[in-house]
Amino acid sequence: MKMTYLPSGFLSSPPTNGFHLGPLFFHAYGLAYVLAVTAAVAITSRRWEAKGGQRDLVYEVALWGFPAGLIGGRLYFLATSWSEVPPHWWGPFAVWDGGLGIWGGIALGTLAGLWVLRRRGADIPVFMDAAAPALLVAQAIGRIGNYFNQELFGGPTTLPWGLEISPAHRPLGYAQYATFHPTFLYELIWNLLLAGALVWLGKRRSIRAPGLFALYVAGYSFARMGEELLRVDPAHHIFGLRLNFYVAGILCVAGVVWFIRIQRAGAKSGVSASRPDRSIARQR
Repeated sequence: MKMTYLPSGFLSSPPTNGFHLGPLFFHAYGLAYVLAVTAAVAITSRRWEAKGGQRDLVYEVALWGFPAGLIGGRLYFLATSWSEVPPHWWGPFAVWDGGLGIWGGIALGTLAGLWVLRRRGADIPVFMDAAAPALLVAQAIGRIGNYFNQELFGGPTTLPWGLEISPAHRPLGYAQYATFHPTFLYELIWNLLLAGALVWLGKRRSIRAPGLFALYVAGYSFARMGEELLRVDPAHHIFGLRLNFYVAGILCVAGVVWFIRIQRAGAKSGVSASRPDRSIARQR
């Protein structure tokens, strides 16, 4: 068996995945999600108000969308990674140990948000564009929880930014390696860059709503395909590739096609693209 070694430069993993405050233990994973939701609400509120919307609507969407996203994310994880669920009666509910599928979270959270927007008579496409960069920032913050849980990393690497993973968290067949690709960090950086790009496009280019949201779907999914090629955590495989690689590929293509159709429809109808100073007249 090969000896475990560390490269000359590397990133260290946290010694624990939370902290004690008296008799209570706070999981970093859960705190990251709280911060993620807070940031998403703050960013969306500012962007929505800039278009003439009301902040209260953002709070209501978050009130329904966040728990729906948690449920959807957990259901997706249970459906695709049942073997990783703790073998206890409370295993299916143990979200503090990780195990939230982003695809299920986005899908059910978005549906809940759309339901609220429809009930309130809001301009759904414009709201979706306002929320797109905020969702990316939230997802980036959520990845910090993966860092504390020592999960969702890639294959072994000797690069200076390789992440040291403790033996207890290394997958089968990788016990002799010490440092791995921090794929969650790659995604965190990409999400922040993409969020900045969407904000820039919304201000500098004529993008018909919900074009920014379509680019969010396509852009995130594109990067996720690369991430899935690196990751070594347990997953279902089809023809040698991880299941989520195919999901990301389908969504990436769907996002691009959706964006093109939105912009072409606007050009044919003569409807102008959504601008930052556009007011929301339909919201009640």
